[in-house]
Amino acid sequence: MKTEGKNAVLELIKSGRQVDKVLIQQGAEKGGGAKLFELIRQSGVKYQFAPKERLDRESAADRHQGFIAYTADYRYAELEELIAFSKYEGKPPLVVVLDGIEDPHNLGSIIRACECGGVHGIIIPKDRSAQVNETAIKVSAGAAHHIKVARVTNLASCIKALKENGFWVFGSDSEGESMYRADFSGAVALVIGSEGGGMRRLTRELCDKVVSIPMYGKVNSLNASVACGIIVYEINRKRLMEG
Repeated sequence: MKTEGKNAVLELIKSGRQVDKVLIQQGAEKGGGAKLFELIRQSGVKYQFAPKERLDRESAADRHQGFIAYTADYRYAELEELIAFSKYEGKPPLVVVLDGIEDPHNLGSIIRACECGGVHGIIIPKDRSAQVNETAIKVSAGAAHHIKVARVTNLASCIKALKENGFWVFGSDSEGESMYRADFSGAVALVIGSEGGGMRRLTRELCDKVVSIPMYGKVNSLNASVACGIIVYEINRKRLMEG
C-alpha cells in the first residue's frame, strides 16, 4: 500500500507503523520537505531518491508532493479490540459506525474528523462500503494511522454487540430528534448513513435513538463527513459541559 503526500507520510512515520520504504523526489528533502526528511532519516526507515517522473508514475492521484511511502496493507482492528480500547482510556467511549459510506474521499474525511474529535474507533462493513485504501488515507491527512478502524461482516450483529457492551446507539437522520436535546452521556456509538440513502431500515430500527442536525438554510442535507464532524463535536461539547 502507498501513502502519499507530506502530511500523510509524516503521520505514518510518527505512528510507528512498519514502513518498507519511502520514495523521495530529488530535491524534495530541502525547503518545505526538510522536516519530514529529517524525521524519516532519524526513524531509520529506508528511503530512496528518484526523479519526479518516477513518483508521478507511482502516484495513484498525482498528489505525492515529493514523498511516497510503501507499507503492508492497512491492518484493521478487531471489533473486540476496538471496544476494549474505547473503555481503557478512562473517558466515556465514543465510536462511529458507518452504514454504507461508499466514497473513499468521504471515508477519509470522516476518519480525519473522528481522529481530531477524539473518537476511539470507527466501524465499517466489509461489503458495500469504501475501504481504508490509498485515497482514504491521503484524504485523511494521515489520521488513518492514528485511529482504529474495525471491519465487520454484519453491521446488525455489530450494533447488537455494542449494545451488549453498554453502548447507547444513536443514528443520524434528518427526521430524528434535535441533537441539542439528546443525552450523550455514557458509552455512545454514532451511526452515520450513506451519502445518498442514509441509514438502512434495519440499522435504523436497531438504534436506541435517532438524532438530527438542525438546518437553517434552504438546502436540507449535509455531506456525511461534515454531519459526522458536527455531531461528534456536539457530543464532546455536552460531555465537557456536564463533566
